[in-house]
Amino acid sequence: MVIREAGKHLHKLAKQFRSIAVVGPRQSGKSTLVKQIFPDKPYVSFETPSVRQFFNNDPQGFLDTYSKGALFDEVQRVPEVFSYLQEVIDASDKRGRFILTGSNNFALQENITQTLAGRIGYIDLLPFSRSEINSIARNGYADKANNYIFNGGYPEIATRKSKPDTWFPSYIRTYIERDIRQIKSIENLAAFEKLLLLCAGRVGQQLNMSSLAIEAGVNVNTVQAWLGLLQSSYVIYLLKPHHSNFNKRVVRTPKLYFYDTGLACSLLGITAAKDLTFNMYKGPLFENFIINELLKNRFNQGLRNNLYYWRDNTGNEIDVVIDNGGKLLPIEIKSGATVTDDFFKGLKFWQKLTGVKRGIVIYGGEEGQKRSNGIEVASWKNAGAI
Repeated sequence: MVIREAGKHLHKLAKQFRSIAVVGPRQSGKSTLVKQIFPDKPYVSFETPSVRQFFNNDPQGFLDTYSKGALFDEVQRVPEVFSYLQEVIDASDKRGRFILTGSNNFALQENITQTLAGRIGYIDLLPFSRSEINSIARNGYADKANNYIFNGGYPEIATRKSKPDTWFPSYIRTYIERDIRQIKSIENLAAFEKLLLLCAGRVGQQLNMSSLAIEAGVNVNTVQAWLGLLQSSYVIYLLKPHHSNFNKRVVRTPKLYFYDTGLACSLLGITAAKDLTFNMYKGPLFENFIINELLKNRFNQGLRNNLYYWRDNTGNEIDVVIDNGGKLLPIEIKSGATVTDDFFKGLKFWQKLTGVKRGIVIYGGEEGQKRSNGIEVASWKNAGAI
């Protein structure tokens, strides 16, 4: 059994709010987590047709059955439940009464905003972090960066119940053929799947919707709508440029990443971890993996995403800028295992531009260093603790 790092925050939320929403990608371990934290609550999955039929036919009777509270899984399947829950929750001051899970962030946020605002705590649960994977005996990752990148963090892979070469294609097919159709009717599924493949080929790059539209054979508005679907269902996310204007030439286009590098590897046709060593996508995927670790560290503590990147139109760039209430921490990510002077180029420019003598280089090696110019060199293994 894996003790999820988000469990501590989930306990805290249960003492503060009458209901809690746990959202994240399908198969990220949401149901397992809430069952572990709340073993005495009845579990109800709205994926089950008979459960949905019971609610649709008699919503009041359904909620009366679970008047003491319950774990409601995949609640985006029955959006009407939020309106009925509002009345039930308002009738009692009991904390942690209903725990809701879902894999469609847009639908959940929309319904929560309309009906349960102020009554519900919120937590994003992503696939396993590196430290969570390492808590599993015989996980097979051998503590090598390529293994974490290739396998990703989905529990089904990390626990070695399934192999990446068979599990990810099935996951993608199920996602496209079922989940996407639940969110929005898409007539041209082939074009949507092509867009997904194109996104994998642009991991770590600045988003160019015009280019994606041309290659996918659809218009820009369609690409924009489909990218929204991919974001709301936790497949991709866009790393926004930092809003501070240190000069007038700053780039304002977001960069594209995947919530799980194993899924990205599958889409790119990478069939083994060892193939990453000389693969053209090794650098971008390593960068994606490190950013995921930083993001999981935030989400598992119940903190909001405060990650950005910075770039100007002459090519000067910082891979990640962590904004802690205006205090900026620049981070450069390098997949190489040997520290070279080139690793510090971006941070030195940043220091000259901002006057702040502070920064971190996360690289593919093992040893950490502290430089006299305020720059710290950290191993990829410690990224989740930054």
